[in-house]
Amino acid sequence: MNINHLDWNDLRVFLTVARAGNLSKAGRILGMDHATVGRRISALEFALETPVFERDRQGYRLNAQGREMLEYVEVIEANILTLSDTMGGAQPGLSGHVRIATMEGIASLYLSEQFVEFRRRQPGITIELVTSSNDVRISHREADLFIGFFEPRGSNLKIEKIGQFQLHLYAHPDYLAIKGIPEVASDLPDHTFVGYIDELIQLDAVRWLDDAISNPTIGFRSTSMLSQMFSAAAGGGIVMLPTFSKAERFGLVPIMTDEIPVLRDVWISAHQYLQRVPRIRAVASFLTEIMARDYPS
Repeated sequence: MNINHLDWNDLRVFLTVARAGNLSKAGRILGMDHATVGRRISALEFALETPVFERDRQGYRLNAQGREMLEYVEVIEANILTLSDTMGGAQPGLSGHVRIATMEGIASLYLSEQFVEFRRRQPGITIELVTSSNDVRISHREADLFIGFFEPRGSNLKIEKIGQFQLHLYAHPDYLAIKGIPEVASDLPDHTFVGYIDELIQLDAVRWLDDAISNPTIGFRSTSMLSQMFSAAAGGGIVMLPTFSKAERFGLVPIMTDEIPVLRDVWISAHQYLQRVPRIRAVASFLTEIMARDYPS
């Protein structure tokens, strides 16, 4: 291998193809046509004097040499991003964007307003908040950070529990005026509930209603926590919500708060190398700070 023939731009293409799995998707990310991406990969393999991908109908997959190379190139990527943050220019403070993936409820009802304060502290950093019920692959840089209600798995991740929130049953006073206020668990079978669609639940951690009542009578189901909350706010039934939803602002009142204790942990994960990048580290530190303040474990 002639080390002088290695080019960071080719290594960046290598990273993108490794994460995307095919030339077309990598090209869209890089702003190149797929043929150019293919030529850059061929040039890299020529400089390395060895192939690093296996080509098949599904796309490009790293071979043994490519998997070994990936870890070294990710270290280079992290160092270049750190250098960019450190030598970012004459203006004080960090700059750039940080993408955070999480679930819809905590993103919409808690994090979005918290990042107003972060913006005051770090005006040069733009937050991108991605909401998805599917697993977002930090290892593929689909996001820089992931906030979840479960401990993720991954050999190349830094994972930390940063908080714990309670969940309560909530209902609108109009509903309670008609159906009565349940006071003990044995009263719950007489009530109507709002919940998730069982067969479409992709995250077992949100099966929190099951912790309160077995086989509840469901009057409305949705994959969206927000839809459930607003259905309950219209008098549709009892809903279980995290305390971070601050459901009282939508007219809901908590019921049986001492009778049914339901808890969920909050975890943050980041790529083991990229978590050292200053702007990513700043966002992770902020998230750790606010969770310790508002929902300590």
